[in-house]
Amino acid sequence: MEWFKTQIINDKTMVFDPLRKQYVALTPEEKVRQKTLYYLIEMKKTPSGLVAVEYSIKVNNLPKRCDIVIFNNLGEPKMIVECKAETVAINGKVLDQAIRYYSGLKVEFLTLTNGKSMYCYKVEDGRLKALSEFPSF
Repeated sequence: MEWFKTQIINDKTMVFDPLRKQYVALTPEEKVRQKTLYYLIEMKKTPSGLVAVEYSIKVNNLPKRCDIVIFNNLGEPKMIVECKAETVAINGKVLDQAIRYYSGLKVEFLTLTNGKSMYCYKVEDGRLKALSEFPSF
């Protein structure tokens, strides 16, 4: 997969997303999302066919989008990854957002990252258990 290919379109820096197969605006959050996708697929060997970007869900009948969702081989959602710009602190507010997304998707894992820090949690009996490392799929 070719990563981090950029070009200027209408005076905007765009990055090619190999999963969505299109150029998207290179915002600070998108930069973190692309680095995270690279990490998941190239470093952790997550099959790209099991990864969705900006995955649409409903939370309390409102449309929302998860930054990244990883599925298992049966096509069931396994993990939500919430990406924030490097300047955004990973705090309770970000965790609350991921938990709201969890309420609409019921995954086993939640991951929060701003490109500098990454926090992974396993959901067990309705509680979050912090993991010391990113789980393998």
